[in-house]
Parts: sequence; structure tokens; C-alpha cells
Amino acid sequence: MPRKLTQSVNVNGVRIGGGAPIVVQSMTNTDTEDAIRTAAQVADLARAGSELVRITVNTEAAARAVPEIRDRLLSMDVDVPLVGDFHFNGHKLLASVPECAKALAKYRINPGNVGRGSKRDTQFSQMIQIAIDNDKPVRIGANWGSLDQELLARLLDENAASSNPKPLDTINREAVIESALGSAQRAEELGMARDKIIISCKMSRVQDLVMVYEELAKKSDYCLHLGLTEAGMGSKGIVASTAALAVLLQQGVGDTIRISLTPEPNGDRTKEVVVGQEILQTMGLRSFTPMVTACPGCGRTSSTYFQELANRIQTYLRERMPEWKNHHPGVEDMTVAVMGCVVNGPGESKHANIGISLPGTGERPIAPVYIDGEKAMTLKGDHIAEEFQHIVQEYVESHYAQTG
Repeated sequence: MPRKLTQSVNVNGVRIGGGAPIVVQSMTNTDTEDAIRTAAQVADLARAGSELVRITVNTEAAARAVPEIRDRLLSMDVDVPLVGDFHFNGHKLLASVPECAKALAKYRINPGNVGRGSKRDTQFSQMIQIAIDNDKPVRIGANWGSLDQELLARLLDENAASSNPKPLDTINREAVIESALGSAQRAEELGMARDKIIISCKMSRVQDLVMVYEELAKKSDYCLHLGLTEAGMGSKGIVASTAALAVLLQQGVGDTIRISLTPEPNGDRTKEVVVGQEILQTMGLRSFTPMVTACPGCGRTSSTYFQELANRIQTYLRERMPEWKNHHPGVEDMTVAVMGCVVNGPGESKHANIGISLPGTGERPIAPVYIDGEKAMTLKGDHIAEEFQHIVQEYVESHYAQTG
């Protein structure tokens, strides 16, 4: 499906929208006041492939830590754009700590909590003016869980007075959309260029998210950030995010994504980056790392050897990518098959750039290897994994132009 053409927004050299590749981003969960831990987590996320990283800026101490975080990242050779996440007091923090306003690459503004009553427009205007003065783009992110209550009350009153009232869920969706689009229009009235605005309407239910973004795509050409908010933990969060984003991405809607996973206790924050990349890659929208095709196993594969090898190869490919992407352009499109028996093993292996068909239960203890569709060799013995990794490395060096 062709991408819906939206405005192109430049965030410190990362182009979002305007037909550019869909950008994967993430967010830290460290205390931003702790510059050392926050910089370390930002670096981890960037090295995992996050192309923008958002950090919470909720106190003056956090705001004052932002330039130090930026400096620490540069000392680690990490130049990922930092996005400041502001709620309630962003106008004060940006004004009182101008070095924070300069160090950030983009500001995230929530129109639902930027201010109440008469203060709302003043405080929103202050943030927009600071963004204009520093030549920074903004994401105006309305959120189902922190909706502008005055706007919602007005829409509910209008709906109650209607001769044909709509369901409450419909009014909630309309309120989120109006909050985002109305705030974006107000930002333009204040002098912000259209190509400095990204909008999002975060929902926590799949169908709500799909309906809201389908409507947003019809009503505007602003650059769109996608993400299912509060997606949850583990497989539930991954499945829900994939279900929602896949529908929209297939329709050509979305310019940048974040997978909002709740980490397991002591879990790795970078998992949300990997999931985002895998959604885009499995849909054929971008390539990040060589993909491994592996069978699920059945009664013909009572040995776990093929599972262990598939995991080992997939880990090996991800670990090598930081070096490969700099010296072997195009390697991210490579496909590798690790199959467990003779039923589909040879066929799938032939379809991959490199494939290995391991012996299933009762089969001869040999593993034919296929390269570009042709049987190249047969491996056997106790060192198949090491030998296969060596074959993969040789293939990369011989088939993808070496640079640098």
C-alpha cells in the first residue's frame, strides 16, 4: 500500500514523513535527574536501533541534566536526537532552563495537561514560542488517558443536546482528534511552520487507535506518530501493538512508531525497539537486520538442537549488525533459514540466501547447507553451529560490498 504523503519534519537530521522511511523511536524509564544512568540507557536504545529517544523532563533538576546527558552521549559517539517529554510544567522548565531547550531536538507537548482554563492558551503559546525561537519541531500528542476535560465536557454537552446522540466512545475519539488538530492549528497561528509539527492521538485499545488514525489521515497532512499507549507486558503488549500498527501501516498511515511495552522486572528496555523494527521488517516496509526463518518444530523434531541453533544464529546476526551495517551495505536484506527436518527444510533453505536443514527424528545425522538456492555443502558432527556461523560470515564478506 502506498504511503500517505505527509509533511516532512527534520529532527536533527532524522527525516520523518514526506515519504521518508518509517522511523522507530523509544523512551527511557530512568530518572532523568540521574544523567549517568539516563545517558547509558539512551545509548543502549540508540545502539539497538532507536532513531529518536524521548526522555522525561518533569523537574528543574531534570531539565538541567539534559545538556549533560547530551554531552555524555556525544562522548560515547552516540548522536541520537533527544526528545523532551513535557507535562503540566513544560512552559516553566523550558523558559527557566534555556540550555535544556537548546539541547533537545524536539519537544513533546500534551494539549490535555498543558494548562487549565485561561492559562491553557498562554502556557501552550509559551512552549510554542520557545520552540520557534530555538528552531525545534514539536509533537503535539493528545492522549486518551489525559484528555482535555474542558473540550470533552463541551463535546459531551453538544452530544447530549443532539436529537441523535453518539455513543460515548465515539465522543471520546472525536475529542482526542479535535484536541490534537486544534492544537496544531493554534501552533500554526502562533507562527510555527507546518513542517515543524508532528501529531499523535494515543489510545489504549486497538480498534480505537485504528479508527482515530484513519480519521486523522483523512483530515490532515501532518506527520503522524503511531503507538498504542499502555500496550501492556510481554506477549499481550507485543500482540496488541502489532495488531493496531499493522492495520494502519498497511493503509499507508504512519511516519514514526513507538512500541510502548511494560518491561518485565529487570527487563531490557531495548525490546521495544526490536519489536518495532520487526513489525516494519516483517511487513516489508524497512530492513534492519538479516531475518531468520525457522520452523516451529513438531513430533519430527524432538531434538531442541534446531531451536538452539536458530536462536544462536539470530543473536549472532544482531550482534554483528553494528559492524556489518557500516562495512557491508545491503546485508540487512539477507535472509537465513534454520530448519528442523526434511519436510520443509530443503525447500525453505533454498528460498533463503543461506539455509541449513538439520536432521529430524530418525533422519541421517547430516545438515545440508544451501547458498542462493543451491546445495553447497553438508555439515555433520559436534560443531555445526560454529561452522554455519563461519559460512554466514563468509557470505556477508563476499556478497555485500565492503566499505570503509
